Amino acid sequence: MTEQRLLVKREGDFTYPIAFHKDFTSLTQEIQDLPNHGTRLCIITDSNVAPLFLESAAEALKETGREIYTYILPAGEQNKTLENVQGIYEFLIKNHFDRKDLLAALGGGVVGDMTGFAAATYLRGIDFIQIPTTLLAQVDSSIGGKTGVDFKQYKNMVGAFHQPLLVYLNVSTLKTLPDSEFACGMGEIIKHGLIRSLEYSQWLTEHSKEILERKEDICQSMIYQSCMIKKTVVENDPTEKGERAVLNMGHTVGHAVEKLKNFSMAHGQCVAVGCMASAYISLKRGWITQKEYEKTAEQLKLFGLPLYINGLSAEDILTATKSDKKMDKGHIKFVLMKEPGNAVVDRSVTDQELLEAIESIRIENQEVL
Repeated sequence: MTEQRLLVKREGDFTYPIAFHKDFTSLTQEIQDLPNHGTRLCIITDSNVAPLFLESAAEALKETGREIYTYILPAGEQNKTLENVQGIYEFLIKNHFDRKDLLAALGGGVVGDMTGFAAATYLRGIDFIQIPTTLLAQVDSSIGGKTGVDFKQYKNMVGAFHQPLLVYLNVSTLKTLPDSEFACGMGEIIKHGLIRSLEYSQWLTEHSKEILERKEDICQSMIYQSCMIKKTVVENDPTEKGERAVLNMGHTVGHAVEKLKNFSMAHGQCVAVGCMASAYISLKRGWITQKEYEKTAEQLKLFGLPLYINGLSAEDILTATKSDKKMDKGHIKFVLMKEPGNAVVDRSVTDQELLEAIESIRIENQEVL
């Protein structure tokens, strides 16, 4: 497996690398090559990831000559709170971290979001790096600088844009993921193809066997292509004023379902059913064909993702979408496919269209629809 790098443009001429590696041994050199020259580094991880990767990551980071500290968060979306970020602040204060020092997010999307938000707000901003260990984080949350926490039942309502200095991808960490977690990452990956590349969508289906077997070379190629799509969109719109919103395909309905299910349904699964709702509206508007709609469903199902939800009313889901942070002057910014591989942000989706789309993903309706 060859080493690869992508450079993501930040403000001005500044770029940060997404570095692909097969283990943690190159982490030492990657850190030494950064413009940050502080003396302390705090690895922030969670109770699930720490037993798997903390020791090997810390060993590599110790070789940089920095003082290494570790802070372990309780695992799970339900712990993505301001209270737990306050725990990070207190730990950094007690250990005298200053603006020259560095944080490292070792884990999935929750760890990355919380570490990034702590970095954005501690001392009005310090540097951090992302070391994502889940497929979902490697192709999505670790790239683009979005950070944040949930506020009460509202997902990612409090946050900041704060770009990392480095994203270090150790593809071998995917071997430890439960099948359900791997499938969650595939939800975002499939979305990348739907919004920006029909060719990539077709490649995913053609290589599904190797992907599901987690062949390292194929998985690295897949992650590279997804990162390329996301970085391109992010570079064109770093603070989500326009085009970047296409990355939210499936998220408006998905976040509503995730919230109403009290996070018992994983993020990637919720995105999958949200993508089906988006595809349904695209179909009804005549933008995609019945065959293209069915192909979207088949691909999601192929990678172990759900097409339907149960136990929630369409009206409750619609109401929950209205409190989504993607509302714009009372209108939902909904992402639809003009055609497979070409998504657009649409502000004209009516409540009736959305209700019909939600009904189409309720399992209770499958015998009659």
